[in-house]
Amino acid sequence: MLAHHSRLILAHATPMLLAQLSSMGMMIIDTALLGHYGTDDLAAVAVGGGIYISVVFALAGILQAIAPTVAHLHGAGREREIAGVLQQALWLALLLAIPGVLILRHPEPLLALSRIDPLVESKARAYLALLALGLPAILLYRTFHAFCNALGQPRPLLLISLGNTLLHGLLASLLVTGAWGGEALGVLGCGLSNVAVSGFSLLCALAYLRFGKALRPYRLFTGWQRPRRKPLGQLLRLGLPMGFSHFVEISSFTLMALFVAQLGATVVAGHRIVANLAAICYMLPLALGIATLAQVGQAAGARDWQRAERSIGAGLLLAGGLSALLGLFLWRIAGPVTAAYTDDPAVQAVALGLIGYVALYQLFDAVQTIAAHALRGYRITFVPMFVHVVCFWGVGLLGGWWLAFHARQPMGVAGFWLASGVSLVLASVLLGALLWRAMQAVKQ
Repeated sequence: MLAHHSRLILAHATPMLLAQLSSMGMMIIDTALLGHYGTDDLAAVAVGGGIYISVVFALAGILQAIAPTVAHLHGAGREREIAGVLQQALWLALLLAIPGVLILRHPEPLLALSRIDPLVESKARAYLALLALGLPAILLYRTFHAFCNALGQPRPLLLISLGNTLLHGLLASLLVTGAWGGEALGVLGCGLSNVAVSGFSLLCALAYLRFGKALRPYRLFTGWQRPRRKPLGQLLRLGLPMGFSHFVEISSFTLMALFVAQLGATVVAGHRIVANLAAICYMLPLALGIATLAQVGQAAGARDWQRAERSIGAGLLLAGGLSALLGLFLWRIAGPVTAAYTDDPAVQAVALGLIGYVALYQLFDAVQTIAAHALRGYRITFVPMFVHVVCFWGVGLLGGWWLAFHARQPMGVAGFWLASGVSLVLASVLLGALLWRAMQAVKQ
């Protein structure tokens, strides 16, 4: 039976992983193009991109509330209620875009957290102003993304993601380098390309919602609802802790980039490369976590607790084993990978000094990711949020800040990565224990 549930999770997670890696390809394109264009522009996308990702993940995390909600309805056979949930989630996405755009247009409080080179800060602010234009489309698309995953429909996400990456690769390479026939725009070229891609992904999502054969039985655009307080409140109660957990997890790396910025553009650029690699590695347990959430949510909706347990076991075994192998592989190819990102020997040296931390913590990152997503499948989101705050902000960020700047022998940027690894070990233990208690409680 465990093999059966493993196949179900892999069938969902594989196209999801490919879709996410394709999306990460946009980040790789930005980093590689700017790494060869200029260190200041690469540092600007490291700082600005970190802020942008924190905002998007926090707001998209709230919208992830649609995933367990729809999975429960689907598992319980309440198909007629699914269209209304999606419609309210789309309204919520538009409402959440308002504060998101304001933050991106006015990032001064975040940029003030660290001393940043004025040129890098100027470029980062201009980059964020461009990305704000595409934020509403991104949030609407992320709602569609969570909806498809809840129903076990990842293939359209893969196709859209591949299209996004191809389009971004073409546009960014033309705009960054000046190959389009005009001025080389550097980091601004990456921003303009991201805005165009966000619009493209939304158009594709709307087309699939309207014409996709697999979604026709749900009649998603029939009887369109206005925003309603009660269903919006239900989504927020479930989604706000999820969004805050996403924000804590991502912002711990964002704030790390801001603190590291005072160590100079070279260190920031090296940190950016390693953060990029860490994000790519995270796509594996994340894809398996999303698939596990869908399976657990559908099983919980049907009140089939044995199926939920087997799905969790399969998710943990797959994510733990594969992530450990991935960490070993990353360690072995560290040199060629860093050389592909940048020609600057100093930046390469910084990156090579940090990659070992990422390789070592892969197993623990996988365990905490699966545990957190399985808990969301049970619609348990509040306590995991506190675990993330304690681990990622308390141990990871504050501990890293102390190790980097205030320990008896300050470790610099390596202190942040060491503390991040410790925070993931602690999170895997705490969330694993919480998941075990949840699995026992639902059977009583």
